[in-house]
Amino acid sequence: MEDRLKSIEDEALRALEDAQDKEAVEAVKVRYLGRKGLLTGVLKGLGQLPKEERPKIGRLANEVKTRIEKALKERLEALSSAGGPKLIKGFDPTLPGRRLPVGHLHPITKVLNEVCGIFERLGFSTAQGPEIELDFYNFEALNIPPDHPARDMQDTFYVDDKVLLRTHTSPIQVRTMEIMEPPIRIIAPGKVYRCDSDITHTPMFHQVEGLMVDEDVSFAHLKGILTHFAQEIFHKDTKVRFRPSFFPFTEPSAEIDIQCVICRGEGCRVCSQTGWLEVLGAGLVHPAVFRHVGIDPERYSGFAFGLGIERIAMLKYGINDIRLFYDNDMRFLNQF
Repeated sequence: MEDRLKSIEDEALRALEDAQDKEAVEAVKVRYLGRKGLLTGVLKGLGQLPKEERPKIGRLANEVKTRIEKALKERLEALSSAGGPKLIKGFDPTLPGRRLPVGHLHPITKVLNEVCGIFERLGFSTAQGPEIELDFYNFEALNIPPDHPARDMQDTFYVDDKVLLRTHTSPIQVRTMEIMEPPIRIIAPGKVYRCDSDITHTPMFHQVEGLMVDEDVSFAHLKGILTHFAQEIFHKDTKVRFRPSFFPFTEPSAEIDIQCVICRGEGCRVCSQTGWLEVLGAGLVHPAVFRHVGIDPERYSGFAFGLGIERIAMLKYGINDIRLFYDNDMRFLNQF
């Protein structure tokens, strides 16, 4: 019985040493000193011992009870004064706190927000549309019928003959013109999909397209807005040039170049020694597109433009492989 009392005391003291809060201390008290506690059970069983052993065992049991009660009180006082968690083994409350890693915006998100912010300050509102799109909105309403050769310029992910993953955000422009009367001034940011993958292309990438429709909108308006945009996103002294091009949904059409951000027009490997870098395409909205959405091309005119966010980010940050944006390499992402 003496060994049993010693074992109970040792267990109770170890349990109190490991207790890190008042609830744990209370649990120790109930386990050993409660009505059905281990030590209480010993005291209740004294009557079954031989008469000559009862005084000795009773005295030892009371001494164990007293020491456990004292340890309970001391542990509660220690927890109250030290705040509990500071008593965790191996914890030094004098050390400075550990700084937790803080997340930040992905470089694509940063550039997308910056691009949208520029146009929003010019009075453009943001429009959204579905990423799974109908062939009509993605192609036909943009003056690209089924047999048009321009479809070969875009490697499209088809769901079926009439449904596809949008290859640009231009369908948002069509949907907006269907439900809004001019004047219209919107940008359409979002993800787009094309079956292409190399150091300058990914199957999914981001575009921001813009549309402005009103009476007497001219190419001069388009040139002024896009020149302002290029100088805002890159540098105020950035030179811009417009080259004739072709897009089925605009006429006339143009590709817009900026002075190479690497060599400042001197000619380098990045710009193929030309001193210029292409950044976006644009043009005046084709009358056929207006007819598809019920807008009178004799009364209204407008312009549209589109740019790739990854392309802008690569030029802005000097990145030579678009796949770096999606490799999730923390060494790359931590630079932003």
